[in-house]
Amino acid sequence: MKVTVVGAGGNVGATVAYTIAERDFAKEVIMVDLERKEGDKTFYPSKGRGLDQWQTAPIMNFDTRLVGTVDYERTKGSDVCVITAGVPRKPGMSRDDLLGINGNIVKSVSEELVKHSPDTIIIVVSNPLDVMTYAAHAASGLDSKKVMGMAGILDTARYRAFLAEELDISPKDIQALLMGGHGDTMVPLPRYTTVAGIPVTQLISEERLNAIIDRTKSGGGEIVGLMGTSAWYAPGAAAAQMVEAIMLDQNRIFPCCAFLNGEYGINDLFIGVPVKLGHGGIKEIIEVELDESETELLRSSEKAVRSTVDDFKKLMDK
Repeated sequence: MKVTVVGAGGNVGATVAYTIAERDFAKEVIMVDLERKEGDKTFYPSKGRGLDQWQTAPIMNFDTRLVGTVDYERTKGSDVCVITAGVPRKPGMSRDDLLGINGNIVKSVSEELVKHSPDTIIIVVSNPLDVMTYAAHAASGLDSKKVMGMAGILDTARYRAFLAEELDISPKDIQALLMGGHGDTMVPLPRYTTVAGIPVTQLISEERLNAIIDRTKSGGGEIVGLMGTSAWYAPGAAAAQMVEAIMLDQNRIFPCCAFLNGEYGINDLFIGVPVKLGHGGIKEIIEVELDESETELLRSSEKAVRSTVDDFKKLMDK
């Protein structure tokens, strides 16, 4: 079994690759990234990261071979490809600038991946997540069940971690579901949050629960404020968990950015919903019952995501 991670010279991509290797279910992980030139010197981040990580195998006791490269030919025959490539938004950069730059990167990467692995499955981590998943699907030509975005697992992980702190319990006992777009427009579903089967609303006050939900929505920004750069451990681990579920045909139920064609009354849009992940990608989109307020929040999230996708389409048509 073979996995490719594009953007593996960066922190998120390198974390995806290493987490997969540590779990030891893949034969090899191909780590792709561009070379970097500084003056008269050329550096190869993905090759260096791959070599460094592979040298931990005798210590960490895994067999998965990690290989860094700048050549997409080496990705041939990949079962799953993870795209983490892209640039962060910098001072003076407009949202349209970010959409255009990352959109073109994801488009180019997707085309290269399917060129060498026409039956692959693509998981997008690049931001803005919902739009970049759309871009990967459009560029790859793959069935929508084979293209998805990683966001919901990360958001629910943050939510569960914060709840575990508040209640002083193990995060292993917390199950939660969030839907909608990644970030501020995510749709929290406290009714579907439980602790060892106990509704979380019986264990925590509404005020504290709302505060935790607000913290979850700005979870990425909190990390940036503390480090001056975006998170990588949790996003990388979340993407690796998706890869594992697909390659081992685990039929796990996860919130992922998936293409909707009528589900939840939404058409022609990639947005976060619960899905069954296993061999072949998304086996099923799970439709949970939503009350009136939850439906309203999902509609607001849909509107925000669709607006950004429409802006992206206009940029690409110029």
